[in-house]
Amino acid sequence: MAGIDSIVEGMRNNPVGVSFSDLCKVCGHYFGEHRIRGSHRIYKTPWMGDPRVNVQDDRGKAKAYQVRQVLRAIEKLLGQQGAEDVGEDT
Repeated sequence: MAGIDSIVEGMRNNPVGVSFSDLCKVCGHYFGEHRIRGSHRIYKTPWMGDPRVNVQDDRGKAKAYQVRQVLRAIEKLLGQQGAEDVGEDT
């Protein structure tokens, strides 16, 4: 079983070839438990605005545009955590 970091690296290198199960592992790691609405898995994010990540299975593969959305959400999440860490030191 691939680690989360290696899956994310693979997502960055090839967003078209990501399996749906790998995308769900990554989303679960960063965003917690999902809820299901129809064919979509929905993960909550901690920021205001559009506070969710929405993914769906496409015959065992993740949709490439959703992989890119997840990568952007992870970058935003990690950026917020980094900013909070900096704020704690002052």
